[in-house]
Amino acid sequence: MTTLAHDSATLTRNALTVLQPGFTGTSAPDWLLRRLGEGLASVGLFGRNIASPEQLAALSAQLRAERDDVLVAIDEEGGDVTRLEVRGGSSFPGNLALGAVDDTELTRAVARELGRRLAACGVNLNWAPSADVNSNPDNPVIGVRSFGATPQLVARHTAAWIEGLQGAGVAACTKHFPGHGDTAVDSHHALPCIDADPETLAARELVPFRAAIAAGTRAVMSAHILLPALDPALPATLSPAALHGLLRAPVADGGLGFDGLIVTDGIEMRAVADTYGIERGSVLAIAAGADAICVGGGLADEDTVLRLRDALVTAVTDGRLPEARLADAAARVRALGEWAKTAGGPDAARRIAPAPEVGLTAARRALRITPADGAPAYRPPTGPVFVAALTPVAGIAVGDETPWGVAAELSRLLPGTTTAAHGPEDIAARGASAVVTQMLDAAADRRIVAVVRDVHRHGWMAGVLDALLAARPDTVVVEMGVPQAPPGGALHIATRGAARVCGRAAAEVITGVTADVGTGKEAGH
Repeated sequence: MTTLAHDSATLTRNALTVLQPGFTGTSAPDWLLRRLGEGLASVGLFGRNIASPEQLAALSAQLRAERDDVLVAIDEEGGDVTRLEVRGGSSFPGNLALGAVDDTELTRAVARELGRRLAACGVNLNWAPSADVNSNPDNPVIGVRSFGATPQLVARHTAAWIEGLQGAGVAACTKHFPGHGDTAVDSHHALPCIDADPETLAARELVPFRAAIAAGTRAVMSAHILLPALDPALPATLSPAALHGLLRAPVADGGLGFDGLIVTDGIEMRAVADTYGIERGSVLAIAAGADAICVGGGLADEDTVLRLRDALVTAVTDGRLPEARLADAAARVRALGEWAKTAGGPDAARRIAPAPEVGLTAARRALRITPADGAPAYRPPTGPVFVAALTPVAGIAVGDETPWGVAAELSRLLPGTTTAAHGPEDIAARGASAVVTQMLDAAADRRIVAVVRDVHRHGWMAGVLDALLAARPDTVVVEMGVPQAPPGGALHIATRGAARVCGRAAAEVITGVTADVGTGKEAGH
């Protein structure tokens, strides 16, 4: 057995310190508060923990009363992935919309306002932004969460987003290293593989991460993806070659020279858990160079925390995990906590002038509006419309709690508007023809607005949309995912994301109150 340099209490405290667990409820349970007193230094918040900004501020204060340097973390990308506004939709468009506008000052302003709101609620670590280059349009998990498909565009907006967020005193955690963009598998469900050579990785995946480090990102999140060019056996989260040998190594030695906190993606995700289990996976991750284990998106109880704590302690005592490596990881967590304690919080938020309309301005500017070739000029409806929503199964990262679409905004602008939603199971059970007939009957003489999301990835959706457009060519199409498919309909509106403000911007165009794309100025038809 390895001789320990420190007593067992120090070892146990360090093991708790490197965990970033979640919990259920809108106030902290007793077990969580007790573990903060024993060494736990971070808490992860999800949509289930948030009811309002006031409640979130009270929760953060409750945690900080137990430990004033606690890292209160959240997965708040804006756009499709929102926890702060999980039940109403985000006030900010996501990365693809910002990348499409390609105004880094706007991106910086959006992230600053998002950071201001987080800081006001006591959140000081954000597991964002996504720096993935969405080079594979069939990617099922990144898509609109990426700034785009070219490395330099993603790099400059990643840097701007980090600067805006951290300017508000909230630490950025850039993800998903070394890049999740060229995958066709969601690592929540299985282990993706990027079979690219080192030259391609350096010229594509790593470019935004180099920019993020240059911009001062306080943390980087590892991805559960296999890159044989780096490590033929272990996913990046568990790979010393990826974390210690690439991310942490000095630039002079071919690394990225990152000296901040390395956080794993959710350790209970199946890409790791199915093969290694969460206990062994956590040990391997810390040994590989990770400093913090994110857990609690799915497993959110005290037993999980104790299992992981004990697994790390046992790994040190039996020699599988160097005690110095665990101590170094814990020290990095505490160092970030000290930075956040002085840089962030409500006082930092009060020093920033609110910009409540910046998200809507960005969403308006991001729209791509395409009229039908050779068709008469589009005339906005003067009465209620019928919204036909074709809804794919929500990914785990996005979740199915957050509403999306244009129906709510159109109902506000055009009272009497109705909607019907159809998903893949409905189409498979009844057939596209029957569903389209039902849509036509429900719409009657009203204009139809078809709302889709990544139609290029879903054959069932494309089939229904084609049949609907054949029957009603005056249909307006709103694409709220990646606008990869050719535009169709009397008017095609690409929002480049499904945030609430994206739906509002599209509804303004449909009803005749539009924004001059590229300026954000409103003009009536």
